[in-house]
Amino acid sequence: MLVRLLYVSQSVGPITTTVTTSILEKSSANNKKQNITGVLCQGSGLWLQVLEGERAQVNALYSRIIADRHHHNIELLSMEEIASRRFGQWSMALVYLSKDDPMVQMAHPEFDPYSATAKNAMSLLEELIETSTPIASTVSA
Repeated sequence: MLVRLLYVSQSVGPITTTVTTSILEKSSANNKKQNITGVLCQGSGLWLQVLEGERAQVNALYSRIIADRHHHNIELLSMEEIASRRFGQWSMALVYLSKDDPMVQMAHPEFDPYSATAKNAMSLLEELIETSTPIASTVSA
């Protein structure tokens, strides 16, 4: 059974390029082995992430994320059964959200994933992907 999980968390400490690169490389390699796909949005000290895959694998990964010392204030926004993957082309894609990001300039600077509905958070992620060029690791077919 395929599921899609959406969560938000805050970074413990500054989010540096080294930290982000390390997370992207590790998650891409591990996700390929587990057939998990998704997207990670990073900005303003927040992580907003979607994970897609078989329920057991996604649950196991989310449990590791909860235990990860790089995150705190982790909040599950949604988990739902899905018929197909929305982010199936990426073992993990990364989208940066900076103050200069077109998304922020398009009237979303007030966005707070902790108070947003899961539907609004997912819509924001989808809009970010359409207006940005994600840094991605593709899934080999």
